[in-house]
Amino acid sequence: MRRIFQDRAGNLWFGTNDDGVCRHDGKSLDYFSVEQGLAGRAVRGIVQDRAGALWFATDGGVSRYQGGKFTNYATAHGLSDNNVWSMLLDRAGTIWVGTQAGVFRLEGQSFAPFPIPRAEVEHPSSQFSPNLVWTMFEDAAGNVWFGTDGEGARKFDGKSFTTYTTKDGLAGDNVRCILGDRRGRIWFASATSGVTSYDGRAFRTFAEKDGLSPGGVWTMFEDHAGNLWFSTLGAGVCRYDGKSFTPFREDGGLTRNHVQSILEDRDGTLWFGFSGGLFRFDGKSFINVTRTGPWPAPLRAPTPPASPTP
Repeated sequence: MRRIFQDRAGNLWFGTNDDGVCRHDGKSLDYFSVEQGLAGRAVRGIVQDRAGALWFATDGGVSRYQGGKFTNYATAHGLSDNNVWSMLLDRAGTIWVGTQAGVFRLEGQSFAPFPIPRAEVEHPSSQFSPNLVWTMFEDAAGNVWFGTDGEGARKFDGKSFTTYTTKDGLAGDNVRCILGDRRGRIWFASATSGVTSYDGRAFRTFAEKDGLSPGGVWTMFEDHAGNLWFSTLGAGVCRYDGKSFTPFREDGGLTRNHVQSILEDRDGTLWFGFSGGLFRFDGKSFINVTRTGPWPAPLRAPTPPASPTP
C-alpha cells in the first residue's frame, strides 16, 4: 500500500505497489490498473486539481483521471523518465512530478523540465540516482522543498536554491519525506538515520536513542491532534506527541512491518498502508481492512464533487 488519499467527494483512494489503485466510495470498491487505462501498476502519488481531476504518479508515467477516463503522460509528453516517484500540487495549481531523472512541471498539455543543480555531499550514496526526487513539499512561505536520493534537501524560493545536508544538520542525505507541521517546523525523514526537525534556525535529530522506532523512516503525517506519525521500513509506525514516542506494530511486531502510507480521513479515521495490507487505527490497535471490511461507518455526508473550472 504505497499511497492513501481522500478526494473532495469523500472517496478514499488506495495506491498499491503493483496492483494499481483502488477507490472506496463508502459502499463499494472499484479497481483501476493498466487494463483500465492507468499508466502504471505502482502508484506513488495522488493529488486532485482545481477542476476535480485526480492525478496519479506511477511507474509508467503520470495519469489524469476525470469523467471516468484516463489521460496519460510519458516521455512523449516531456518527461525524461516514466518512473515517477513523487507529485505536488502547489498553491498556484501547478502539477510538479519528481522522476528518476529529475523534476518536471506541467505546462499546458506537456511537462517541462525543472533543473535542480547538483549538490556536493561528503559521502555521496544513492539508492537509484542522485537526480531522483523522492518527495516535494510547499511551505507556508511558498518555498518548494525537494527530498533527493543522496544529495540532501533542496529549497527553492522562486529564484534560487538552498541545499541542506548532513553537514548542515540533517540526519541523512537520502531524504524520503518532507513535512511541515502546525508549529511551522519542517521535518525531514532519513532513509537510514531517523528524522530531523528544522525551525528555521536550528536542526534537531531524533533517532532510536530518543525512542523513535529503528530503521529508516519512509513517510510522516501530522494528525488533527498534532501528533506526528513516522512510518518505518521494518519496525511499524511510531507516534510522537511532542514529548515521547509510542511504537505500534502489526502482529505484535513479528511480521509485515513495512509502512509506506498514512492518512487521516475527514471522519478522523487514521489509515495505514502496511506491507501486510490496509489497516485502520481505533486508538489502541490496528484493524486489518480487506475487500469485505470491516469498513468504518461514515460520520459525515460526502461533499459533492467540485464543478470543473471554466
